Amino acid sequence: MMENIRIVESFIDNAKDTHNISDDIYGNIMIAVTESVNNAIKHGNKEDKRKKVNLSMEMYDNKIRFLVEDEGIGFDFSNLIDPTAPENLENPGGRGIFLMRHLSDEVNFNKNGKSVELIFYMSA
Repeated sequence: MMENIRIVESFIDNAKDTHNISDDIYGNIMIAVTESVNNAIKHGNKEDKRKKVNLSMEMYDNKIRFLVEDEGIGFDFSNLIDPTAPENLENPGGRGIFLMRHLSDEVNFNKNGKSVELIFYMSA
């Protein structure tokens, strides 16, 4: 699992250098994309080493778009618990999507939750 995260971090570092991503959003991208890949491995693919997680990135109109797709069955992203609610504060899970939504400018779930699109706006 950790080696996968190192690959993601290296992918993002490379994108930062190649596309002059500002430090302002670099940290947000690193955390949000890493969380998304973690979720895809752990929850989507149920840590099945035969299943893949695809990570891609594209830039357009001063936006950076990351796409994370797993080979799982998806999940109900419209019915998520609020990790900041008092009754959920002790829960170890449930924070990944919360973080992704707060650190990204846009988060879109597709293919029944098997695909997550994270969009960050570049400062002009």
